[in-house]
Amino acid sequence: MGTLLCAPMMVRDVDHALLRAREAKDAGADLVEYRVDELVSGDEGETEVILGLVQDSPLPCIVTCRPTWEGGASDSDDMTRVALFEALGTSDHPPAYIDVELAAYTRSANLRQKVNLAVDHEKQSRDVRTSLILSTHDFDSRPPDLTRRVLAMSTEHAAAVHKVAFRARSLRDNLELFDLLQDRTKPMIALGMGEFGLMSRVLAPKFGAFLTFASIHKEESTAPGQPTIRELLDLYRFRSINPETRVYGVIGWPVGHSMSPHIHNAGFEGVGHDGVYLPLPIAAGDKDQDGAYESFKATLLALIDHRRLDLSGASVTIPHKEHLVRLAREQGWVLDPLSERCAAANTITIERDEGQLSVSVSNTDARAAATCLGESMGCLAGKRVAIVGAGGVARAIGAGVAAQGARVVIVNRTPQRAGALSESIGPDVCDVLTMDELASSPPDAIVNATPVGMSSGPAPDQSPVPESVLGACRPGTVVFDTVYNPIQTPLLLAAREQNLPTIDGVAMFVRQAATQFEGWTGQPAPTGLFERIISEHLA
Repeated sequence: MGTLLCAPMMVRDVDHALLRAREAKDAGADLVEYRVDELVSGDEGETEVILGLVQDSPLPCIVTCRPTWEGGASDSDDMTRVALFEALGTSDHPPAYIDVELAAYTRSANLRQKVNLAVDHEKQSRDVRTSLILSTHDFDSRPPDLTRRVLAMSTEHAAAVHKVAFRARSLRDNLELFDLLQDRTKPMIALGMGEFGLMSRVLAPKFGAFLTFASIHKEESTAPGQPTIRELLDLYRFRSINPETRVYGVIGWPVGHSMSPHIHNAGFEGVGHDGVYLPLPIAAGDKDQDGAYESFKATLLALIDHRRLDLSGASVTIPHKEHLVRLAREQGWVLDPLSERCAAANTITIERDEGQLSVSVSNTDARAAATCLGESMGCLAGKRVAIVGAGGVARAIGAGVAAQGARVVIVNRTPQRAGALSESIGPDVCDVLTMDELASSPPDAIVNATPVGMSSGPAPDQSPVPESVLGACRPGTVVFDTVYNPIQTPLLLAAREQNLPTIDGVAMFVRQAATQFEGWTGQPAPTGLFERIISEHLA
């Protein structure tokens, strides 16, 4: 049996819950979890209501009554909840599972005995068809006594399934959850909650988890970071994930807005590549570059070293492009010439051959940007290309267009960073100007290489280039925005008001992604599919 997909729901109204359960079934769920926290208070008749819910359920179900002290909504005492479990386990139409917290289960021998009488296990003398999920949760962090909790569960013979869920502090916490699954003594659910824990939910089939949870609708999730059924099945192709599936992803902060998972997963399916592509958030830190780098380094090396994860490639975006080159130099990885020249890269390719690890780092942004500008402007030799920004994207584009003979102009709020970038590209082919100076000396092209204007960026409604600069441009000056979400950024809209030709970020994004895809899979990228998916999602 493969990993099951369970749709959890908080039950406040039985008819509404049954409607949602039918939706879950139609969407592709294997079972549902009824969270009856708010229905259980000890009042007369509530048990019959819950028994009726289970009897009419269109899918096999788990019944959970989670107390407030374990992150739930039930303030009823242990014995009230145990009485419900007894009634469920001995009914004519029992649930497939009941979920009981380890802390409650081990609190008293009497409580444990009552639960054991209601569930099926090797020492059960009655005909009982309900099984026990023994669970432990921490909604704040990884519990310091996690190992002790897992060992305690392993000694309880009546537990059919062990469940561990805690808020992941970083991507590295997923690796510990995967190790727990690998070492399991019984069927296990091991999940990281929150943004950093998505990997554990999507890759549950790769590591043989008993089930993973996915909500029917985003607004009805029962735990932080929980994906929807449609996301799991359609975006991540959950049913196709197996122990041999290769893992890819986009590393950055933030990455929730990225279209990369949409296009690469669809591309993998289109060419028959056994891979899955995930958001891989690595926090930027508090403006402490060394701290951000150390976090990036520790996380990426841990992901690469985890053999069973089989991380095979990654896209790297803001703010880690420069960190990637620094790490590659430290580790002795293969760096392509453009990455070496501009000290920024956006692509990792990882190969393993009979235990030998090979990691190569490249910059597909540089070639993609130069191609986009060349198609619009013709030969770049002798042209002046102004780049707004001095981060990893700016470094790549500067190096890429300089390699084709263009004169680069760097415009950045921080003169020191602009100067450093100029030195990196080559002061003989690069100038540093202020925005006012740029208005007095219009270039042949202006490229935005900052996140200004990005829908999830620091200034989604602003343009990085003042109208005065655009107004001073000569007719035919090309305005290129590397931001692709939204497609029509404030900068591009302002440029069109000045009747200037524009290039949107989708063109560059598709080209750089296609080069990554071909390097990872060895097959031509379905660029038409990439463009169609982006247009559909961002229209």
